[in-house]
Amino acid sequence: MALKIRLRQQGRNNRQTYRLVVTDIREPRGGKYLEMLGWYNPFNAAGSDAVVNAERIHYWVGLGAEISPNAQTLIARVAPDVMKEIRAKEQTRRVKKVAKRRALKKAAK
Repeated sequence: MALKIRLRQQGRNNRQTYRLVVTDIREPRGGKYLEMLGWYNPFNAAGSDAVVNAERIHYWVGLGAEISPNAQTLIARVAPDVMKEIRAKEQTRRVKKVAKRRALKKAAK
């Protein structure tokens, strides 16, 4: 099952709110989801307009969930340290992969 962290559209016409959810990629935008990780209200002028559960985002990313571009923007705005950690882990994974590829190439020569 392929998982994705994305925004789920809710609310009435011209007054949308969004939930940050983990869902199967085959589900529609407003379909069922596995877990709600936060919410975003673009019309909330006073106070906080978004909430994100960073611990659960780390958990789901650790299980292989991908983050959609819109969800990534929201997470980076509300909890920038979460995105920094995710990007750092991705970078170390890429460096390890390149080092392994170079070692195999060197051994083949």
